[in-house]
Amino acid sequence: MAYSKNIIRSLLWCSITCLFSLSASAQTGHSSAPDSIRLNQIGFYPAASKTAIVLTGNVQPFTIQTPGKKVVFSGKLKPSPRPDLSGRTIYVADFTALQQPGQYRLVVPGVGQSYLFQIGNQVHAGVAAGAIKAFYYQRVSTALPEKYAGKWARAAGHPDTAVLVHPSAATAQRPAGTVISASRGWYDAGDYNKYIVNSGISMGTLLSLYEDFPTYVKTVKLNIPESNNQVPDLLDEALWNLRWMLTMQDPNDGGVYHKLTNAAFDGMVMPDKAVQPRYVVQKGTAATLDFAAVMSQASRIYENYNQQLPGLADSCLKAAEKAWQWAQAHPNAVYDQDAMNSRFEPKVSTGAYGDNHFDDERTWAAAELYITTKNDTYLKAVPWSNTIRFTIPSWAQVQTLGYYSLLRNRNQLTAAGKKAVPQLSHQLLALADSLANPATLPAYQTVMGRSAHDFGWGSNSDAANQGITLIQAYQLTRQAKYLNAALSNLDYILGRNGTGYCMVTGFGSKSTRHPHHRPSVADGIADPVPGLMAGGPNPGMQDHIQVPSTIPNQAYIDDDRAYAVNEIAINWNAPFAYLANAIEALQYQAGYVKK
Repeated sequence: MAYSKNIIRSLLWCSITCLFSLSASAQTGHSSAPDSIRLNQIGFYPAASKTAIVLTGNVQPFTIQTPGKKVVFSGKLKPSPRPDLSGRTIYVADFTALQQPGQYRLVVPGVGQSYLFQIGNQVHAGVAAGAIKAFYYQRVSTALPEKYAGKWARAAGHPDTAVLVHPSAATAQRPAGTVISASRGWYDAGDYNKYIVNSGISMGTLLSLYEDFPTYVKTVKLNIPESNNQVPDLLDEALWNLRWMLTMQDPNDGGVYHKLTNAAFDGMVMPDKAVQPRYVVQKGTAATLDFAAVMSQASRIYENYNQQLPGLADSCLKAAEKAWQWAQAHPNAVYDQDAMNSRFEPKVSTGAYGDNHFDDERTWAAAELYITTKNDTYLKAVPWSNTIRFTIPSWAQVQTLGYYSLLRNRNQLTAAGKKAVPQLSHQLLALADSLANPATLPAYQTVMGRSAHDFGWGSNSDAANQGITLIQAYQLTRQAKYLNAALSNLDYILGRNGTGYCMVTGFGSKSTRHPHHRPSVADGIADPVPGLMAGGPNPGMQDHIQVPSTIPNQAYIDDDRAYAVNEIAINWNAPFAYLANAIEALQYQAGYVKK
C-alpha cells in the first residue's frame, strides 16, 4: 500500500515458471553463502559494469570462480569512498572486466563466497517478464487456471457485478444503494480493494513502457489467457485494469469514483472467501484527473490495435474528455476519508490515498490530452517555465509523468508544444545529473541510498522510479552515464543493498518469501506468488513490527505482518517492471551485449 503525503494509510495486515528465471535449484543450492557479500543475485550483462559489496574484510584479493571452483578473474577489494549509513567502511569488488558468459560466484578468502550469479545476454529477461506477469496474479473477478498460474492457481474472487453506490457517492441518477457492475481490475496491493488514484500511476508507468519500447514489448511473452490475440501481452494485461477503470466513471456526469472497496479490510483469506459488501465511494478531483490522463494515453496506444479491439481507443478518449470537463467544474473535490466517515455510513477504513493538491494531476491529465488530441487548449494547463522542477513520481505527485510524455512524443507535438521541449529537457537532465553524479554515490555505489531520507514507505519503488528518470534522460541524450546509473538501481533491488535480499519474490537466491500479500499468506503454498517487489527498507515501523535494525538502509524484515516494509503494491511493481524491461530493451544499443 502506498504511503500518503498527508496520512499513513490505514493499518492492515518461485519463480513464475522455469521459462522466466534461473532455475530455483541452481539459485538456492548454496544456502550456506554468507550474507556479507551483496550483489545482483540474478546476474550481469557481459559488457556492463559488475560490482559487489563486501561488508567485512579489508583491502584484500578476491576471485570470481565457476561452480567447479575454476578461477576466471582476480581482483582486489577497495574501501567504499564514503561510509555506509551505519557509519562503517565497506568494500567494493569491481569485476567489470570479466565478460565471459557463464555461472559464477565471488570468493573472498576469510569472508566466504557469494550466491551464484549469471553473466550473459538477456540476463534479466526472466525477472523483467515476471514483474509484469505479477499483475496477472493480481487480477480481480476471474479464476486463475493452472495453465497460466501454475501452482498459484486459484478460484475467482470479487466478481464486483453487484457493487453498491456508497452514500458519499450518491446522485439523483444514482442514489445510495444503487447496484452497478465494476468487475475486473487488479487488487491494489496486499489487500483486495481497487483504487483509481493508485491505478493511475501504475497504468501510466506500464503504458509508458510500451510507448518507449514498442518493438521490444511485442517480444515479451507472459503466458496469460489473451496471449494469442495479436496484442502485446503487456497491453492485454493492462487492459484488464483499464476496462475496470472505465466502469468507475459515472456515465451521467463524467466524474470518477475514488475507489471500489469493502468498508473494512478483509482478513488474511483467499479472494473467493472474501465476500463482504463492496462499494464505490465519493468522486474526487484526483481520481478523475488520473483517470483522464490514463484514458488519454491509452487511447493513442490502443489505436494501434483497432482491428483487435474495435472502438476501444475512441471510448477511452471520450471518457478522458468527459472526465476533464468534470474536473474543470469540480477543481477541488478532496477525498477526505475522515470527513466522509463523519457524515456517512458505513464508515470506510481501507486505504485512503488522500490528496489535497491537484496541480500535479491536472498537469499530467492536460499533457496526455494535449498529446493525443493535438488541441493546444490543453497545453495551457501544463506549466513548463523555468520555475518548474522535475520530481521523482509517486501516486501523490504525478506531474512528471506528463513531462515524460511530452518529451517522448516531442517529435509529434504542435508548434506550441515544441516550444516547451528545451525547458523540459533541461529540467529532466538537471534531475538526472543529480542522480547520476558519481561523486555523491553512497557506499553501495547505487543511485539509491544517498541519505537516510531515501528509506521510507515503499522505498524500493523510489529506487525503481529513479531508474525511470535516468532512462528518460538516456532516451533523450543517449549518454551512457544515465543508463549505467539506472542499472545500478536494478542491481540494488536485486541484491546489492543493505538488506542482503533480492526484493522480488521468486527470483534470486535470498529473496522475499513472506510478503504482506493475502493470497501468498492464505494459499497454503510455501513459495509466494512470484514477481512481486516488496516495499523495502523503512525504519518507521508503522505496523509496530520490530525490524532487526533501524539503520535506514537495513530496516527490513521478511515477515508477512510487516506491511510497512514487506507489502506489495501495483504502483511499486509498475516502475520495477519498467526499469527491468527497459534495460533489457536497451542492452544491445547500450553495448552491454553483442548480438
